[in-house]
Amino acid sequence: MEKDNERRGLIQKAEELKAARNQFSMKIAKAKGQGGDLEREKAEMRRISNEIKDLDTRIRDVESAMEAMAMEIPNIPHESVPVGSDPTDNLVVRSWGEKRRYDFTPKDHWEVGENLGILDFKRAAKITGARFTVSWGLGSRLERALINFMLDVHTNEHGCTEVWTPFMTNRDSMTATGQLPKFEEELFRTDDYFLVPTAEVPVTNLYRDETLAEEDLPVKLVAYTPCFRREAGSYGKDTRGLIRQHQFNKVELVRFAHPERSFTDLEELTSDAEDILKKLGLHYRVVVLCTGDLGFSSAKTYDLEVWMPAQEVYREISSCSNFVDFQSRRGQIRYKPKQGKKTELCHTLNGSGLAVGRTVAAILENYQLPDGTVKIPEALRPYMGVDLIGPMS
Repeated sequence: MEKDNERRGLIQKAEELKAARNQFSMKIAKAKGQGGDLEREKAEMRRISNEIKDLDTRIRDVESAMEAMAMEIPNIPHESVPVGSDPTDNLVVRSWGEKRRYDFTPKDHWEVGENLGILDFKRAAKITGARFTVSWGLGSRLERALINFMLDVHTNEHGCTEVWTPFMTNRDSMTATGQLPKFEEELFRTDDYFLVPTAEVPVTNLYRDETLAEEDLPVKLVAYTPCFRREAGSYGKDTRGLIRQHQFNKVELVRFAHPERSFTDLEELTSDAEDILKKLGLHYRVVVLCTGDLGFSSAKTYDLEVWMPAQEVYREISSCSNFVDFQSRRGQIRYKPKQGKKTELCHTLNGSGLAVGRTVAAILENYQLPDGTVKIPEALRPYMGVDLIGPMS
């Protein structure tokens, strides 16, 4: 408000000076016709013009400061979001399946993978550094099989159009979806571009500065990308295994929705992500995030949390959000109503469908057998060509 008052005061002063300059201009024009001395008037005109130029610069600086402040303001939580201060106030809304029972002590997924020779964290650290992974043999095939399986389900059964986008984006794209300026320290970047932290960024920006037809809504897209995140604030948390990597694969669901039905779309999108877990036979629960745990850009978010039996905890494997018009306002993504009214802002949504590395981890823990081998979920067997992952020779 202080900056806005400052801006208004500067604009008023600039307008007053511009009016004075116009008066001097008319006075000079009249004096020219009468052959009068104009040096004093011209000097005053130059002074006023220089002051106006200085005020215009100050106005732009204040407007830039206001824009920077506005970019740091998060979205407003939807009225249905529970009020709370941290993840302990999130609410479980439903669950599917049951926790698996074992007649042996299940191992952590990284131990299962290393024992089978399909996950290699030491060589990844040698090649790059901590929190990277090399997958070998059937481990690599499992990652690829999951990507293809997820894309096939979402395109063939859920009506999504698959898109393949660049894995790097520019600053405007990151700003439109809300990653910038607030989360710049979390991003990897080159000289001019940012590596995508999620396919949400390039896919949402496909329609930046464009207008969709109302009859085309909702637009349902799905994309695979590798994702790159610094995880700057997570030191000491989930440092082992596949849960919190700097590079990981993800299949992302993105929707452009009509404002009147975007929360229905959120339920549908969440159900589509759940369908992958059901088909893989993985027990999970759905959690609605409270206000204190809600993401910067989201108005409402459901997290899907898969059960990890070795750790005896639920781990987030998908986050499904409705951003209402927060991203579309930044990115000027609009739709044209059928009745010929003026264009309006779309609502945007997205969700992981799913995070692939975390799905690999869930399969290794949930489907491990007493001898250390891993059974392949039935839905994945056509993609894998085998029923079991045994030790690499």
